Amino acid sequence: MTTARTASTTSHREQHLALVSELRDKLAAAALGGSERSRERHVARGKLLPRDRVDALLDPGSPFLELAPLAANGMYGDECPGAGVIGGVGRISGRECVIVANDATVKGGTYYPMTVKKHLRAQEIALQNNLPCIYLVDSGGAFLPMQDEVFPDREHFGRIFYNQATMSAKGIPQIAAVLGSCTAGGAYVPAMSDEAVIVRNQGTIFLGGPPLVKAATGEVVTAEELGGGDLHSKVSGVTDHLAEDDRDALRIVRNIVATFGPRAPRPWDVAETVAPAADQSELYDVVPTDPRTPYDVREVITRLVDGAPAGGTDFQEFKAEYGKTLVTGFARIHGHPVGIVANNGVLFAESAMKGAHFIELCDKRNIPLLFLQNITGFMVGREYEAGGIAKHGAKMVTAVACARVPKLTVVIGGSYGAGNYSMCGRAYSPRFLWMWPNARISVMGGEQAASVLGAVGSGRDSGRDPDSIRAQYEAQGNPYYSTARLWDDGIIDPADTRTVVGLALSACANAPLEPVSYGVFRM
Repeated sequence: MTTARTASTTSHREQHLALVSELRDKLAAAALGGSERSRERHVARGKLLPRDRVDALLDPGSPFLELAPLAANGMYGDECPGAGVIGGVGRISGRECVIVANDATVKGGTYYPMTVKKHLRAQEIALQNNLPCIYLVDSGGAFLPMQDEVFPDREHFGRIFYNQATMSAKGIPQIAAVLGSCTAGGAYVPAMSDEAVIVRNQGTIFLGGPPLVKAATGEVVTAEELGGGDLHSKVSGVTDHLAEDDRDALRIVRNIVATFGPRAPRPWDVAETVAPAADQSELYDVVPTDPRTPYDVREVITRLVDGAPAGGTDFQEFKAEYGKTLVTGFARIHGHPVGIVANNGVLFAESAMKGAHFIELCDKRNIPLLFLQNITGFMVGREYEAGGIAKHGAKMVTAVACARVPKLTVVIGGSYGAGNYSMCGRAYSPRFLWMWPNARISVMGGEQAASVLGAVGSGRDSGRDPDSIRAQYEAQGNPYYSTARLWDDGIIDPADTRTVVGLALSACANAPLEPVSYGVFRM
């Protein structure tokens, strides 16, 4: 028995390590940004590379919780790594802030549809968590060949400036450093910021650049004359500070952040961190890479949560003997209290009611929620429909939707169907959502889809090859397909989960909580 288990865990570990190796390769490639030629040209102009700018802005040695580093992966002919923008949460002058940094080495920092979506997602994180926004601007504006997917709609380019205005109105600082081009609609990023910095002979701000001005008016003017640092700092007043170079601009931004008022008190107490009972890398051993293979999710929880001062784990399970396919309980991660909701099989009515009860408890007690997703969905069949599985599942979905405490979600296996809803999928506004490299997400599994479409298919799906349906669902359910489209906030190494969740909880603790409020629970 021991030998079989050892062989199994070795296999799990090898499979996870292969997936993690692939993830690291993809992250390293995306982190480079544009082509070598583009990077060389960027540096030759006296500019810092975008990631060097972020590093110089952050407090020395402090972590950066990056948002969707593989956005647009495999899209647009692979010409837009990271969607051409760097986003995330970092500490500046002791204050946690959201940073959005354009990457001018990728198509001149222009905005593709996924660039807009990533920028808006960063602003959403700032709004939800009451975090100041720092914009490092170096962009040519909208990517004109795709203007119909970037400009006209509600969640397109204009929403960036709407968000700046409404966040500033809520007292969330908006600071911009113009480190390169700031063209057309993008000119509103510094213009709508609380304070703006511009680099002399490098940063430019104009609604219409020299070619457009010449075409429209016949006037011939240089970029510096039209919208350079001296003009905007000395004549127009669009900017407030004139910097000599990137490092000087970032130093000024750090000084601005140091003038912010005090952050709001944390809505929960943070205890001293106690190291977990087991090493994080053991997650590779206890979780199969195939989401169809069962395991006890408590093995995951034990490795994520703080240990008890006297040894072992401090996880206090709730309703351990009831609704056993859902594990719920209280713990701490890096000192922050958390209520954990973790799948341990298909959801039955009892599991859903238990989940709803526990979520309400956490909401009443100001305890953030951590969802560990590995779910095929709710139990189906005549017996379960007659037993009211729909209304009992709806109780849990209602509790998830209405909970006002921060919700964090990690997809550690499968995320299928209505199970995704009850376990706080993207539609339920978790403050952050990540996937492991072995995760899968779709309305149902490929096998089930092939069976259903084979039975009821019509039109283009009539008589379709089941293998092609399975292949489609496998491709579209892949975590890289998901993260490219910002269905999540990034794919993470399982062994980094505890650290990532801890950083996110620290960010979440900046926002006050709304009053508890629920709709009607069907009984």
